[in-house]
Amino acid sequence: MKESGKVVDRLMHELDRAAALRAAATADPKLESVRQSLRIWQAARLARTHADLLDSPRMGLAAAFFLTDLYGSEDLTRLDANIRRFVPTMKHFLPAAGLETVAEAIELEALSEELDFAMAQALGAMSGKLTAAVYAAAYRNVGHRADRERQIDLIESLGKSLDRLVHQRFIGASLTMMRRPAQIAGLGELHDFLQRGYDAFAKMGDATEFLERILGRERKLLLTLFAGDDSLLEE
Repeated sequence: MKESGKVVDRLMHELDRAAALRAAATADPKLESVRQSLRIWQAARLARTHADLLDSPRMGLAAAFFLTDLYGSEDLTRLDANIRRFVPTMKHFLPAAGLETVAEAIELEALSEELDFAMAQALGAMSGKLTAAVYAAAYRNVGHRADRERQIDLIESLGKSLDRLVHQRFIGASLTMMRRPAQIAGLGELHDFLQRGYDAFAKMGDATEFLERILGRERKLLLTLFAGDDSLLEE
C-alpha cells in the first residue's frame, strides 16, 4: 500500500506540472499557436522517422500508440482530468503494474510539455516558417540535454513496463473485466488508454526489437542535433 501511495503522489505531481505548463501556454495565444504548430511538426517528423514501424503488421499498433498517445501531438487534457478526478480510488480499479504504467506515461507527458513550452518560446522569438533548420536551431538554443535524454529513457521504461504488463498472467482478462466498472466509475478514458497500450504490445509479442529500433533512432537524432548536424530531420 505504501508503494501505491508513492505512485499516487508521483502521479499528482506530474499532473500538476503538465497542467501548469498547458495553462501558461494557452494564456498567451501567440505562444499557444506556435506550440500547436510545433507539436504537429514533431508528429510529422516522428511519422517519417519511424514510417517502417508504423507500416509493420507486427509493430504498427505499438508504434502508433507510442507516436500518438505518448510522444506525438495528441492533447491529453481529457485523460489527465480523468486520472486526476479518480486518483484517490485508482488503486482499487487498476493492478499495481497498471498504476505504475500510468505514472510513467504522465511523467513523460509532463516532461514533453515542458520541453515543448521551451521550444515554443524559442521559436516564437524567431520569424519564418518552421523548417528542419529552424527547429534544430531552436532545439540547440533551448538545450536541456539531460531532460531530452530523460525523455527517451522514459520511453524505454514505459515500453518495458508495457511489455511486462502483457506477460503478466491474467492482466488481459483483468482489463477486460474492469472495462464496464471503469466506465461506470468515470474511468473510461484511462481504461481505454491502458487497453490500447496492452493490445498493441500483446499483438507485437516480444518488444525488444521495437524498442531497440525506436530508441536507437531517437538517441542518434539527439546526438546529431547537439553535434550541429540537422540531416536526420530531413530524412
